[in-house]
Amino acid sequence: MEKLEYSFAAGKPAQGRTVTGVVASGDLEVLLEPGQAGTTTVAVQTSVDGYGGNWTALLERVLGPGTLPAARIEINDNGATPGVVRMRIEQAFEEVKS
Repeated sequence: MEKLEYSFAAGKPAQGRTVTGVVASGDLEVLLEPGQAGTTTVAVQTSVDGYGGNWTALLERVLGPGTLPAARIEINDNGATPGVVRMRIEQAFEEVKS
């Protein structure tokens, strides 16, 4: 099990809290809540060791531009593919936007 932490530029705080996905075989859950203006923090707990570089690249693509709301994100991963990770993060931001 590996724990990773990241920080990205962001906009105003997210407008709510949400949970997307479930921790089950091949999936993950994303917990999102408002963060401090200007910063999104991400804490990843993954069952797959040695993929820090992959997580960094994926999160930089999704959160790197700094255009999303500021949030505290916790990701509990059980071996999800990068496409599922991206979909769950985007789904979480879409839910707090609605």
